[in-house]
Amino acid sequence: MQLIAYDITEDKVRVRVAKILLDYGVRVQYSVFEMDMTENELSIVLKRVRAQINEDTDSVLVYNLCAGCDKRVISLGVSKKYTVPDVIAI
Repeated sequence: MQLIAYDITEDKVRVRVAKILLDYGVRVQYSVFEMDMTENELSIVLKRVRAQINEDTDSVLVYNLCAGCDKRVISLGVSKKYTVPDVIAI
């Protein structure tokens, strides 16, 4: 499982990056996404995101979480949790 957070200065770039991340996971906060990807999928996502951002002004952080870490998450209030869909349409 991964947690990806960003701080992107330009609105248009921020929207494009959010759309990329929504292809792979769920938005849990405005600039924070939770996903469950393979290393290959993560590599693809990072390549797509890197092509959009300005690495001199923008920041994207990826936190790789251990398999049991999701059981230790504490959530207060409304919670959005990434779940793997039962059916994936391609």
